[in-house]
Amino acid sequence: MTAFNDRTTPMSLLLSRRSGKARDMIAPGPDDAQLQRILTAAARVPDHGKLAPWRFVIVPESERDALSGALDAIYVTEKPEAGRIEREAIRDFARQAPTLVVTLFRPKPESHIPLAEQAASAAAATMTLAHAAHAEGFASCWLTGWAAYSESVTRLFGEPGDSIVGFMFLGTPAKPLEERPRPALEDIVSVWSAA
Repeated sequence: MTAFNDRTTPMSLLLSRRSGKARDMIAPGPDDAQLQRILTAAARVPDHGKLAPWRFVIVPESERDALSGALDAIYVTEKPEAGRIEREAIRDFARQAPTLVVTLFRPKPESHIPLAEQAASAAAATMTLAHAAHAEGFASCWLTGWAAYSESVTRLFGEPGDSIVGFMFLGTPAKPLEERPRPALEDIVSVWSAA
């Protein structure tokens, strides 16, 4: 397996990408020019019907405390039995990593393109964002959890009908990224035959 920073060829880039832990990411994160390139790449995904059924919402560092407070208030409203440790985790969620981009799925139900294909395009945009961050030399962490499935949290970022694909945290790994087990190809690949 190639090292995290091996981006010498397109294939080594793809084979070396792995997720970091958002809580273990430190500065620097992408600067404005790097983030623009990352988002430009993320928008170049398959998109049947040219619908662009995704949006990217950047949460600046200066707004992280406000987001933390908003998440805590929504969590307490939705889960009034929440304890101190749960609430601390919710408040800390928004403060992880130097850069946070929220990916939204914005379906176009009036289109003849199936919603499943539109959702697949939004997921592809999110994955391409992770690859592009790696190409720029950063780690990424795609998180969901409670916040991604709360309608009230979604309203902080989008319009009615939107849903959160993921919270993409980007930054510099504070320690070497761990490789995780990957499926063996013989377990996930088959060859179709008419016989």
